[in-house]
Amino acid sequence: MPLINIYLRQGTTAEHRRNVSLGIHKAMVDVLKVPQDDQFHVIHEVQPENFQMQPVVFGLRRSERAMFVQISINHRTAEQKAELFRAIVDSLRLFADVPEEDILMTINETARENWWAAGRVVDPATGYDERMGDALTGTEATT
Repeated sequence: MPLINIYLRQGTTAEHRRNVSLGIHKAMVDVLKVPQDDQFHVIHEVQPENFQMQPVVFGLRRSERAMFVQISINHRTAEQKAELFRAIVDSLRLFADVPEEDILMTINETARENWWAAGRVVDPATGYDERMGDALTGTEATT
């Protein structure tokens, strides 16, 4: 059950917010093999004066459309996280026309036992939702 917080400057359209969410979720499904219905995104539109960021960060110009994506998930390998970052960038470009320079992301990992959702069936061998198969090795679910 990944939890995604997306921070944008106030003034985006509902369509843009939907497309941002869609792009991120597609990357989560493709890379981490989360179930299609496992989508929990909270979009925060922040007043411009409360979204403080330098116009050039790490030598790259950031526009007024810059966004911050905070992903809370349980442990994944460094390779999976790098693949997820790349997939999110590609999806946001495709679905929401967001350039790479305007995307800043972090992953906050928590232990599997720190997650709860009614109706979720956890495979005791992997600690993941049984529909995911072994998300650490990339095998598909058999049920």
